[in-house]
Amino acid sequence: MRLFITLLLLISIGSLTAQEKNTSEKVMGARGEGPVKLEPKTIPNLALQFENIGPSRGGRVTAVSGVNDSINTFYMGATGGGLWKTKDYGNHWENISDGYFESPSIGAIDVYQNDAKTVYVGTGSDGIRSNVIVGKGIYKSVDAGSTWKHVGLKNAGQIGAIKIHPDKKEIVYAAVIGQPFRKSTDRGVYRTKNGGKDWEQVLQLSDSVGAVDIEFAPNQPNVLYAAMWRGERKPWTIISGDTTGGIFKSVDGGDHWKKIESGLPQGLIGKIDIAVSSDQPSRVWALIQAPTHEEGLYKSDDYGETWAYVQVPKRVKTDMMYRPFYFTNLNASPKNADELWTGTKKLFKTIDGGKSWQDYPNYPHEDHHAMWINPNNTEIILAGNDGGASVSIDGGHNWSTVMNQTTAELYSLEIDDNYPYYLYSGQQDNSTIRVPSSPPRLDVFDSNKGHGLSKLQYWEDIGGCETGPVVPKPGDPNIVYTNCKGQFGVFNKITGFQQNYYIGAESLYSNHPDEILYRFQRVVPLEVSPHDPNRVYFGSQFVHQTDDSGLNWKQISPDLTTNDKTFNMRSGGPIDEDISGEEYYNVLYAIEESPLEKGVIWTGANDGKFSITKNQGVDWETITPKELATGGRVSKIHLSTHQKGKAYYAVYRDFLGDDRPYIYITEDYGKSWNLAVKGIPNDFPVRVVREDNTREGLLFAGTEFGMFISFDDGINWKPFQQNLPIVPITDIKIFRDNLNISTLGRSFWIMKDIGALRYFNEDDSNKFQLYPISKTINDEANIYFTTPNLNDKEEVKLSIYNSNQEMVYERKSKLIDLPVNALGIRKTNWNVRHDLGQQNKLKLLGPRVSPGNYDVVLEYAGKKQKQNLTVALHPNLATIGTRVEHLKTQEELSLKTATLLLEIQQEKADIKNALSLEKSNRKRTKLNAQLEELVKGEERYDKPKLENHVSYLYQMITDQPQALGNDAFVRYTFLRKQFDEFLSKKR
Repeated sequence: MRLFITLLLLISIGSLTAQEKNTSEKVMGARGEGPVKLEPKTIPNLALQFENIGPSRGGRVTAVSGVNDSINTFYMGATGGGLWKTKDYGNHWENISDGYFESPSIGAIDVYQNDAKTVYVGTGSDGIRSNVIVGKGIYKSVDAGSTWKHVGLKNAGQIGAIKIHPDKKEIVYAAVIGQPFRKSTDRGVYRTKNGGKDWEQVLQLSDSVGAVDIEFAPNQPNVLYAAMWRGERKPWTIISGDTTGGIFKSVDGGDHWKKIESGLPQGLIGKIDIAVSSDQPSRVWALIQAPTHEEGLYKSDDYGETWAYVQVPKRVKTDMMYRPFYFTNLNASPKNADELWTGTKKLFKTIDGGKSWQDYPNYPHEDHHAMWINPNNTEIILAGNDGGASVSIDGGHNWSTVMNQTTAELYSLEIDDNYPYYLYSGQQDNSTIRVPSSPPRLDVFDSNKGHGLSKLQYWEDIGGCETGPVVPKPGDPNIVYTNCKGQFGVFNKITGFQQNYYIGAESLYSNHPDEILYRFQRVVPLEVSPHDPNRVYFGSQFVHQTDDSGLNWKQISPDLTTNDKTFNMRSGGPIDEDISGEEYYNVLYAIEESPLEKGVIWTGANDGKFSITKNQGVDWETITPKELATGGRVSKIHLSTHQKGKAYYAVYRDFLGDDRPYIYITEDYGKSWNLAVKGIPNDFPVRVVREDNTREGLLFAGTEFGMFISFDDGINWKPFQQNLPIVPITDIKIFRDNLNISTLGRSFWIMKDIGALRYFNEDDSNKFQLYPISKTINDEANIYFTTPNLNDKEEVKLSIYNSNQEMVYERKSKLIDLPVNALGIRKTNWNVRHDLGQQNKLKLLGPRVSPGNYDVVLEYAGKKQKQNLTVALHPNLATIGTRVEHLKTQEELSLKTATLLLEIQQEKADIKNALSLEKSNRKRTKLNAQLEELVKGEERYDKPKLENHVSYLYQMITDQPQALGNDAFVRYTFLRKQFDEFLSKKR
């Protein structure tokens, strides 16, 4: 059995991510109303769907759990990717929270092991980095994750742990850290005695100190230990610890608590993780953040009443207490009370109670966050890290892959001008990345044809580092402008080398922001001029400009931030500093140059300041709306391609404790602004807004919890979630008629062909309307339309005519079978191939039509509407000698061959039918002889006959759009002659 499982894990290196499930569109209220309850439903085929294109390289996982008696089943919770489940040791993962959870951030998971169908999940990760996503309470499943119900604590914020009573599944405890960016009285330990119907706060210290962990004594479930912690973030600092937190104990199931002090740090105390083992129930372990001489590992052998400090080797202690606000992880083996696991950048284990430690070099990714050990077989472990979740069945020596989880956290989105084009971003905790919009070949991607990777696994590191952004040079996508935490570089894809041109050439780490020349955030604004691909703008507190791709830089602005010294500090405290550049405040966060006016540059800072220059930086003016006097991060700026002086600013104030949406629009270069958020819920912070480059006033907004659309330039917004999972949308780009998005937890998504949205009006859903059709390149053509009645049971008839008005395709469909979305837009499609008609009983795929113009006619309820469709030549085909006239020749020969094949198949069917009716042995012998001329025998290596030869030719000439070789015509002529001779003999 172990050998089998080991082989299964090895196979998982190349495994594929489970297909993304369709999710419901969330109904949301206007500002001030808050979100309406999410009702899950399945929409099997939605018009205007998003497609997940990867990468399948996983993102951070901070919560894991498993099932004791089902050793192949595990759950993992990503910081932005929701809840996932595997039933095959991590070989495949499937998302099980889509359509149910209102937040994709998972903080805690627990399975009731006496009835593993009962599972509780707390949202809101305890890894409170600056990009942490706020939780939305606790969810419960009674069918092992197939369906979920929200069971309370909606305003809890981050939940660090959930523990189900080992013998009473209706009793559950939750450790609530609280809101990460503001004070909250919801912090503390909660208990339910009725399965989540009601919760009571059984331990509360203050509005600043919450509970980060809770554990039962293994043999006495009325004995509980709770770790209380002050953890809070501001845009300019991290707060971890105070004098009131620590370890608390209850002996009556949580009714009463006392603080444990004997042997523990008496002053400042920070984040704590507690571990217990069934092997020795009286023993309790704790990993504690405290001042240097007191921090580290502690042990109690009397149910937590008294504690002793454990001397750990200095090297290991330094590693295990690295960035404690972010890590502080401890697990004890259920079968050996002296065996402990801990990890930060590395994973460590001790089997002698902390005296000696070994690390595990095969751990699949740096930065360990969570672990679950199967108590029945402690060799089986599930671990969560910055790359995803991994399973080990040999005690941590080997692990399943993290390359099969589409949970990448992406900060931004840039697009090159390749065909197919690539999407670029920085992937948190990994590297920069680029992913193709479509698999990089001319036709459908097929991993069985020698590619070896699924399309979700096709990605490349493209220079810089995890933070990005990375921007391909317009006109030359082999050159990429990169950033790594404020360090500018130029990456050459052909050579694989990056040239580094750091502005100021000064390290950012560990510096006071007032003591460095340039304050660069980790995620620096990097903008390539739309007027000159060699001109690049880079932002500190100043705008920096290069006209030679980084060789020489000049500063073209004064300090464009508020530069409030109150917020310039060494980040961290009161115990540990953490100065990685992430908390530099008073810095620029967005820079954009107008695509319509060279030298008109707009900026936004993470302290809320808006600025503009109209003369390439010679003069600058402040244009901040008055309402933003107290600040806010300018997340993204969008400049209209339709109107000079018009800009859209997405401002994010969640880090200041204000989670309302902010979209500001100006039409007069910032002299006046309108706040345009009607229809977006009051607790949905906005990260990005973009205007369509074709239809003026068609806007898309990406929020912390989903997508919105406006058809009237922001006056009104509607949900536009479609099948997209609930996840923060970090950027949106419209390119080649596609809506491309990056997310903070679910990788890249594309809605291909948004042409219908460019023509949609509010009253279209009450009438029959066929929309103009986007050009297609030898691929499927999407055809969008509306009808008066969403529940219509009528039929529609689709007919396609070539330029000679010859019908090439026809199909009837019942409306009820066609996909439709909340706007009332329906979808049908044409595969850009010939319809071979009624005689095609074997469903032979027709040949492609050649490039050209086609008429699309849609009939409904006695009415007809017509639109033109252009089928275009694939751009790459022109470079290999294939032209339109060649494809026209291919189309003609393919049709002839298809007709021949159908005639042969009809003859075969007629002969078989005659055989079934014929009584005469002589005639049966003759019919069998005729059949043998047409069709090979049933054995694999029987000699091929006429049908097989024609099928072989048809496959060759229709597999790809191409110019045909002369042999194709010669072979067709020969086979046509053979069949005609067969017919003459038969008659």
